[in-house]
Amino acid sequence: MKHVKKHALLAVSMAALLGVSQSGSAADAVKLRVADSFPAGHYIPKALTKPFMDEVAKRTNNAVKFEYYPAEQLGKAKDMLSLTQSGVTDIAYVAPSFVSDKMPLAAVAELPGNFSESCQGTAAYWELVKKGGILDEKEFKPLGVRVLFTLVLPPYQVFLGKSEFKDLKSLEGLKIRTSGGAKDIAARKLKAVPVQMATPEVREALSRGTIDGMLFPYSSIISYDLQGLVKHSTVGENFGSFVVNYVISDKSWNSLSPEVQNALMEVGHEMTAKGCKVSEEREKEDMKTIEKAGDTLVTLSADDKKEVHDLMSSVGQEWAAALDKRGKAGTEVLDAYKGALK
Repeated sequence: MKHVKKHALLAVSMAALLGVSQSGSAADAVKLRVADSFPAGHYIPKALTKPFMDEVAKRTNNAVKFEYYPAEQLGKAKDMLSLTQSGVTDIAYVAPSFVSDKMPLAAVAELPGNFSESCQGTAAYWELVKKGGILDEKEFKPLGVRVLFTLVLPPYQVFLGKSEFKDLKSLEGLKIRTSGGAKDIAARKLKAVPVQMATPEVREALSRGTIDGMLFPYSSIISYDLQGLVKHSTVGENFGSFVVNYVISDKSWNSLSPEVQNALMEVGHEMTAKGCKVSEEREKEDMKTIEKAGDTLVTLSADDKKEVHDLMSSVGQEWAAALDKRGKAGTEVLDAYKGALK
């Protein structure tokens, strides 16, 4: 009887210990909220955000669990930085153009004319935003966030709705959507009227005629269901670009183990290298699809190309000078970016 009781007690003890271990393991799993504004079906969450979460979970043996909130479920695109800083979300998509008052320098990769392919711009920008980079030190760190992965989209083109595009003069006086910053300067150089607007609002504005067109990459037209609405677009120009950053708050970062931190940074770096290639591929494929949907692809004349080059080449200097006057390191950051591109 004593022998049986002894074994029964041991079994109960082992079961209790196992239960504590299992519940402890479950409790130890880190939950991180991820938020962005991309609509369902957009290629960036499909190619970058979701693979990032899956790979981090895999490398940490599911020690990290993600809760994903797309399509502005937690807030508008312009609010993603403050939502991260306040702890509403741990990781979020923060576009410098949408928070230009807080991140003016981080939009340096959006300046027109500096690169021809997404991977060129992305690789150079990563050098500036990664830990210890000039943008990390001067802008992200003071805001209490750090970049996990980034993507600089392919060069923007001009897309028009109902207006016909014969030459550069066709753009004069037209209301062209921009994401702010350097692209505002670029639109004015073309004698167009810049209208700042978050990307999710573009479709309604174009369909209603609130705007005549926009500066956009081909790789985002289908994602925002704009095919069929655009009737003319340029090819092979660079009217600027757009930066996609996914950042984590320092508060969330500091709560993580070194192992989880390493996994986040390693996978983030890999996604940065992978994402730009996907973006370049989408650019070529979507251009064909959009053309079939009724868009006329416009190649500028030699004279117009030269004029665009001359106009756009001065945007960077104006952008940097304006920031220098505000006590920001505009010229220093622009020089660093150009150096990284080389």
